[in-house]
Amino acid sequence: MSSYKSNIWKMYIYKFLLSLMFFSGILVPFFLDWGKITFTQIMTLQSIFVFSIFLMEVPTGAIADHFGRKTSLIIGSIIIVFVPIIYTLAPNFWIFALGEFLWATCFALMSGADEALIYDSLKKIKKEKYSKKIFGRFHSFELAALMIASPIGSILAAKYGLKFPVILMSVPFFFALFIAISLKEVKTKKKRKKQNYMKTVLSGFKYFKKHKILQTLAFDKISVAILVFMVIWLYQPLLTQLEIPIFYFGFVAAGITGIQVIILNNFEFMEKLFGSKKRYLFWSALIPGIAFIFLGINPYIIITIPLLLIIAGLGLSRQVLFQSYFNKYIKSHNRATVLSTISMVDRMSIAILYPVIGLIVEKSLNVAIIFVGVAIIICALLSRVEEKHLLD
Repeated sequence: MSSYKSNIWKMYIYKFLLSLMFFSGILVPFFLDWGKITFTQIMTLQSIFVFSIFLMEVPTGAIADHFGRKTSLIIGSIIIVFVPIIYTLAPNFWIFALGEFLWATCFALMSGADEALIYDSLKKIKKEKYSKKIFGRFHSFELAALMIASPIGSILAAKYGLKFPVILMSVPFFFALFIAISLKEVKTKKKRKKQNYMKTVLSGFKYFKKHKILQTLAFDKISVAILVFMVIWLYQPLLTQLEIPIFYFGFVAAGITGIQVIILNNFEFMEKLFGSKKRYLFWSALIPGIAFIFLGINPYIIITIPLLLIIAGLGLSRQVLFQSYFNKYIKSHNRATVLSTISMVDRMSIAILYPVIGLIVEKSLNVAIIFVGVAIIICALLSRVEEKHLLD
């Protein structure tokens, strides 16, 4: 039991190390200034990234279910050590595209497998009722790492150039590999030895297709999440438009992640504040949508920062709640596959949407921001999630 319990804190450290993204605060300038590509090309790269995950998500989720979550995490950890180095080989779109594909492969190997390992470890020690709290804390380590890494990255970029923070990420990624190796694999009750690979893949599709509640939850999570996440790509061009020096970009990024840490550790308080779990999900989508619209018409930095914090705090943190809700409806033996199926739908939607927004940004950044806000509001109003769907 103690080895399964240790999986929890090891996964916290693992997530922290992999989230030391020193380039997070200077990502858009890295591509625009050092990489010499356009914003539309940046969004095209993101489509390549998410389409690659679309291709890899369920197969790699099946690897996690079929061969073990630990194996999936180790393979992903080995690959990701070399990805930052590839990005900095030369300022070339196709080299960036290769980096996006490899990064997507790593992401797909880890996505679903990490949270499935945590949840099944909780089940082994009979603590699954604390999953919402544990998942919140798990993602808090991710955000804490981003909050630390972002200012460091922008300071290093201002002093040594935009390339240096990217290369530096390989160091914590290397140490994360050793954490993955030390994990204890969780064996599920249903054995997969006699079931072939394709059956493992198809089981995730069939389970999701037949489960109406999962589909309802997935629509709410995906539709809002892909739109709200655009703030990560739009705030740096917005800061540039407001003539903010790149030195400060990382500090804004730290604020964006810091506010999420606060919300992630206070879900129960937020649900009580808004009156119910359903009402919190609704307002945590609607308020960021309204904030996006104000962000698009506001010319003052003193107002811009609070709006960014509102969008990030409420909008970006809400998807963590869904991981807890999803897991209540999925059996252990195909948990990673089903979670990967949901993520695959998420990524396919991004692959379609992001180039469109990229083209709008090329015409007008402010119009693009307002467009995102209106779309979020529409998605919030279309949600059919009911209180009874939101199990603790």
